[in-house]
Amino acid sequence: MSARRLAVVLMNLGGPDSPEAVQPFLRNLFSDPAILEVPGPLRWLLARVISTRRAPYAREVYAKIGGASPLLPNTELQARALERSLSDLGAVKAFIAMRYWHPLTEATVAAVKQYGPTDVVLLPLYPQFSGTTTGSSVKRWREATRSAGLDAPTRVVCCYPREPGFVAAAVDLILARLGEAKALGRPRLLLSAHGLPKKTVQRGDPYQAQVEQSAKAIVDAIKARAPAWSDLDSVVCYQSRVGPLEWLGPYTDAEIRRAAQEKRPIVIFPIAFVSEHSETLVELDIEYRHLAEEGGAPAYLRVPTVGDAGAFVDGLARAVRDALARSAPVASSEGAMLCPAGFARCAMQAEAATR
Repeated sequence: MSARRLAVVLMNLGGPDSPEAVQPFLRNLFSDPAILEVPGPLRWLLARVISTRRAPYAREVYAKIGGASPLLPNTELQARALERSLSDLGAVKAFIAMRYWHPLTEATVAAVKQYGPTDVVLLPLYPQFSGTTTGSSVKRWREATRSAGLDAPTRVVCCYPREPGFVAAAVDLILARLGEAKALGRPRLLLSAHGLPKKTVQRGDPYQAQVEQSAKAIVDAIKARAPAWSDLDSVVCYQSRVGPLEWLGPYTDAEIRRAAQEKRPIVIFPIAFVSEHSETLVELDIEYRHLAEEGGAPAYLRVPTVGDAGAFVDGLARAVRDALARSAPVASSEGAMLCPAGFARCAMQAEAATR
């Protein structure tokens, strides 16, 4: 029997690596049918129009953080840490596949094929499943592997909203900020997730339900570890909405204004992001901080993303090991279906329907 050669593919959104990359990055984003659910020719036209109009503003956003997204170097750190955590399995290499900018999925598929894996595990860096993120990335991977002729046994970790390592890393970081905020009053913890149009959830996307699972797991763990926070005031909210559609609420900016008006110290944690990028470094750190200060909040303390924290990386490694031990091609980190009944776009329900 040949020795195992494991390829773990870390999947994420990607981000522009220069000011010149901003517009093509946006065009790739809005060309995705998971983002714009309209017929192909119209979607491609809209993608060109939207990317052209939004590019100047987006370049200003990225200029505030050096002109490029830090997502890829952050993901490289996670990849190398994950390799170390899985080194006992033999030959293990972590690859990165970004959905909308380099390294794009097709290039990563080619690199994985050249590596010659005996097993592939797709590990999206989105703790909570959505068809707009994990679903889109996995779909593109499958299309690219068919074209490239990569047929190694592949398993997908579709979600891990309450994975103990993810939760533990989040709690470590949140407790540090809560301790700082307590000196200025009773803090309010805002658990801020990237927004999603309501119609997407109404069509069966389980993202909101899984965000709420993450929030409950984190708050419960805070209370269990630190009984002094048994009356913790926490709110799940949603950021980064664009366009005229109604998005999931409550909105993060509205919750910041409310907390500031009530003179509550604000501690804010990006619950759906595991790496720093424009939504954390600009939207949370600059724009929302300004809102809080303008509104008179006694403090505004942003909790870092879990990044390559040891507990989080160990949790990712555990998810990979569990995936290898299962025969199911798609499963949550817990093996069981985590989506409530009725969410037709649940990854595990969709996979079961095709078998």
